[in-house]
Amino acid sequence: MAASVRRVGTIRVASGPVLGLCTSGRSGPGFFTTATRSGALPRFRSLMTPSPNRQAPHGLLIANLLGQLAFGLLAMTICLPSMQEWAALLGSTQAAVQLTFSGYVVAYGLLQLVYGPWSDRLGRKKVLLFGLSVAVAGSVLAALSTDMPTLIAARVLQGAGCAAGMVVGRAMVQDLFQGPERTRVMAYVGMAMGLCPPLATILGGQLHVRLGWQANFVFIAALGVVLFVAAWRGLPDHQPSTTVQPHWLRAMVSSYAQLGREPAFILYVSILAMTTATFYAFLGGAPIVLGSYGVGPDGIGFYIMLVPGSYIVGNYLTTHLVHRVGDRRMMWLGQWFTLGGIGLMLALALAGLNTPLAFALPLMLLGIGNGFLVPPALAGTVGLMPALAGSAAAVAGLMQQLVGAVGGFAVGLFTHENAVNLGWLMTGLALLGVVAQWLLKRVDPKPAGPVRAAR
Repeated sequence: MAASVRRVGTIRVASGPVLGLCTSGRSGPGFFTTATRSGALPRFRSLMTPSPNRQAPHGLLIANLLGQLAFGLLAMTICLPSMQEWAALLGSTQAAVQLTFSGYVVAYGLLQLVYGPWSDRLGRKKVLLFGLSVAVAGSVLAALSTDMPTLIAARVLQGAGCAAGMVVGRAMVQDLFQGPERTRVMAYVGMAMGLCPPLATILGGQLHVRLGWQANFVFIAALGVVLFVAAWRGLPDHQPSTTVQPHWLRAMVSSYAQLGREPAFILYVSILAMTTATFYAFLGGAPIVLGSYGVGPDGIGFYIMLVPGSYIVGNYLTTHLVHRVGDRRMMWLGQWFTLGGIGLMLALALAGLNTPLAFALPLMLLGIGNGFLVPPALAGTVGLMPALAGSAAAVAGLMQQLVGAVGGFAVGLFTHENAVNLGWLMTGLALLGVVAQWLLKRVDPKPAGPVRAAR
């Protein structure tokens, strides 16, 4: 009997007594469709429903997700070189200028709480497209701003829209990947996020000098349009879980209540939050400490970038190690690298070795440790309750921003003639993360070896 072929969306499904036939549509990645000898075929419920026998999504899909995830951080930091001139150009104060950044961060964090449940209920792509539309509108408004209040409002709108990419991107990684492969993709996410701040500030500075500060927002608006098309054409649709409640407010409250009752989720988020707070404390204190060592504004960036650069290295190593080591062991390895880097920096400062390199070089271990720690922690956060992956990503993103901001604020409570006080602060924050991971082992024990995808 000859086999017949019928189309389902962009996937061609073979029917008949065919064994091991691989079919695919022209516009998407192929999947293996294997029939039994009796002609039975697996059911394709949804492109977004994880299947242990399905191939990993195509590399272009991963690149698409990385772009959506990094967009918010790029929009946040690209205008930093312009901020020192906005007060004079727009006839305002430096305090008002700072509101353009803090307003973005607050909107970026808070709206994640809304987009998460929406993406679980309405589908990932719809929420992402809505957020990108809002971000583009905010960017256009910012480019057209002629006064500070309008620019502040535009930045808040921009942050509110960009929040969707962070939440939906993390949730879609959960939808599409399993086990160590999910952690591997999260490591790629970490590498992209680590590259964003330095590249964005360099690009933003060049655009500001050559075309004016408005060019930064024109660039972000254009990039938002490109990402909108990429999401519309290149991301699979997501069928909401049947367990998600139909009313959006009730669903949101129910989602966060379910997550709040899960101790492992709270501890995963705590680990991420304390790791972020430690890093934000470094970012807030490094310019002060380096300034006390005689480093000028033109040299501070070089020393600071040693840590994000090593973070990228840590994420890269995670993509190769996680399959052999396992998620939990990678997290512990990250904790020890983080504490080791901070401890070495603090020991050198206590010994009186107060030089820029004695401060920055040991903290490269912190960057590598964060690269080991963050990807598996993120994978665990969104993987505990797959039906609520969007809500879980939202809570994680918000707490990282809020607790990280507290870590950065705490730097200002101490004097920093050298790195000692900053070292003690970072040690305390990092130890809180270690405590959270120790508690995680008690409430949610897992094998220490590699985490294998379900078969």
